[in-house]
Amino acid sequence: MQEVNLLFLNSQEKYTLDTFAQSASGSVYYQQGNNVLLATVTIDTDTIVEEDFLPLTVQYIEKAYAAGKFPGGYVKREAKPSDFETLSARIVDRSLRPLFPKDYCYPTQITILVLSVEPDADLQILALNAASVALFVSEIPINIPVSAVRIGRINEKFIVNPNAKELEQSTLDLFVSGANEDLLMIEMRSFGGIKAKEDSHSLPLANEILEDQLHYFSANEANEETILEALELAQEMIAQKNQLISQHFSPFIKKAIVLKEGRTSFVCDKIESYIRQNYLEELRAVIYLLSKTERNSKLNAFVKKILQEWREQNPEDTECLKERVLETTLRLKKEIVRTMILKEGKRADGRRFDEIRPISIQTNILPNAHSSALFTRGQTQALVVATLGGDMDAQSYELLTDKCSSKERFMVHYNFPPFCVGEANSISAPGRRELGHGNLAKRALESSLVEGKFKTIRLVSEILESNGSSSMATICGGSLALAAAGVPCTNLIAGIAMGLVCEGEEYVILTDIMGLEDHDGDMDFKIAGSKNGITAMQMDIKLGGLNTKILKAVLLQAKEARMRVLEIMEEAKSKIVLNESVLPTSQVFSIHPSKIVEVIGQGGKTIKEIIEKFEVAIDLNRDNGEVSLSGKNRQKVDAAKEYILGIANKEKEGRINPWDLYKVGDIYVGKIKKIVEFGVFIELPQGYDGLLHISKVINRGEGKISDYLNIDDEIKVEVLSVNKNKVELDWIRE
Repeated sequence: MQEVNLLFLNSQEKYTLDTFAQSASGSVYYQQGNNVLLATVTIDTDTIVEEDFLPLTVQYIEKAYAAGKFPGGYVKREAKPSDFETLSARIVDRSLRPLFPKDYCYPTQITILVLSVEPDADLQILALNAASVALFVSEIPINIPVSAVRIGRINEKFIVNPNAKELEQSTLDLFVSGANEDLLMIEMRSFGGIKAKEDSHSLPLANEILEDQLHYFSANEANEETILEALELAQEMIAQKNQLISQHFSPFIKKAIVLKEGRTSFVCDKIESYIRQNYLEELRAVIYLLSKTERNSKLNAFVKKILQEWREQNPEDTECLKERVLETTLRLKKEIVRTMILKEGKRADGRRFDEIRPISIQTNILPNAHSSALFTRGQTQALVVATLGGDMDAQSYELLTDKCSSKERFMVHYNFPPFCVGEANSISAPGRRELGHGNLAKRALESSLVEGKFKTIRLVSEILESNGSSSMATICGGSLALAAAGVPCTNLIAGIAMGLVCEGEEYVILTDIMGLEDHDGDMDFKIAGSKNGITAMQMDIKLGGLNTKILKAVLLQAKEARMRVLEIMEEAKSKIVLNESVLPTSQVFSIHPSKIVEVIGQGGKTIKEIIEKFEVAIDLNRDNGEVSLSGKNRQKVDAAKEYILGIANKEKEGRINPWDLYKVGDIYVGKIKKIVEFGVFIELPQGYDGLLHISKVINRGEGKISDYLNIDDEIKVEVLSVNKNKVELDWIRE
């Protein structure tokens, strides 16, 4: 048994190597306090992947028994991974993928099992710690350790690796991973924002927010200087941790496997020379095409043309000819794109390095949706649709470290159908990429929300066309969709994707990258925020790492671009016309908690009648007496509020109770105000409504109430009973 103990940031970590899961290429049984994870690395050396991609798969799996729990749901066995498991696997994958040798071609699986967990554990940090060491000591020729830290900020002070309670108080959540001193991956979001005052009964629309109606808890954006300070601290901590890993684990690294030449390079010097001499300018012209679809079509036609000519001129050369022509052309394309940027100072679409593509915005184009925004930037187009609801519409979920289930009240769902990139495939279930992009957009937007007006908000982003930065288009469109739905927000949020082309000491930073620059460039850095600062970031890099000098330049250039996008968005916001006919309205107010039971009524009869009568959704909080109403008709929502307040305040206000006005046996002529599934509401003298139950109108199975009675009919009724706030009636037929 090989054991290594590390002390880092006053946290004792114990690594047991190659004792558990000994058949794996590398395995680590990792323990920190009562948290235990098992990370394994396995390699299929008998299979060679010919395609030009790294065949790496990362699985992060939480076992319910780790927290002494049963799996939630009907089937008591772990099955489909949760969103948190999927997103955590992506974090590990994105941190470790850049380390693999360029021509590595063996299918490789990294599996992380959570076996025991404490309530305040940061499982994403622990998972990367375990997986990184398992990879470091495995047979894969990677001798560079990777580690990660999370940076929080409480009372203007940075906290390294905050626990769950500290993170709840933090205004910053910055997750950074790196190798040696270089940064590999960044995930960032800001917390805080604005909440409604507890005594506020309702909130105005987004363009009507007043300072005295809001309560500021903390700043919800981080400026570039703060981010850079946090990243420098993270870099320092990562360097210290990686040095410890190198010192303690280098003796246990296994003999590296010999990488076969398996993945054949089909680049052909003769074909490359032929294209350079005869068709280099034609290939450059293809790259300069503005349309992504047209560029791909012309590139395919170019490959077919070269293939045909080569066959005619070299009939004896047939071995893997198609593959050689294609791969040679693609390598030349990449070289042209990078040379064009680094040496000629040009981009394929003619833009300056700091220039954003043309933007157009349309709002509320879907007449029956609560709100919608069509955001188009260049050849990337996102249709973002908002739906507003009550507490019952929230998504329930359960985390391993939580004692009970929670509710997600702000959801961003990102869809990337194949037709958006011209592919003739059917739409399938969302994958890791869709979940990751939706989560990024959610993190960017949620800190701008003002709590209190709507209990549940769902944004759905349909990517209709994609040529880079579709997640950033989702953020821009999502912020406008919130405004177009009348959702109170502190600021508009815009997103911009930054790129990098780097050769040695020479580099160029690109603003608003398109697909070509993402594919052939070295970095995809997504930055979102308001005019006041950054709300979310995500960085992936294809280089070995990124230094803070370049990082600072990227942040400043992104800020300039974000401000330009926000100006365009502000102009579009000023022209928004709300979908008043379909847009729901809401009221949030409080009554004494002891009165909640009266609003519910015996067996839920009172609340059911309120829902039917006023056509509203009602959420009640028994603990604090909060009442949330929502409905499509503002007048009915207001009336339901007054009705509930009447129930709650009848004793305090000296309100006349129905039993003081009506007696059993009294006969009245009343007007029919509303017909519902279970009966008819009749307006009585003295201002109360009585209920004529369906059984008093028709016998079961003998038609509908509307066959006998209509709205505004006047009928004679007799009082059958008076109970609290209800009057039950019988129909006197003449």
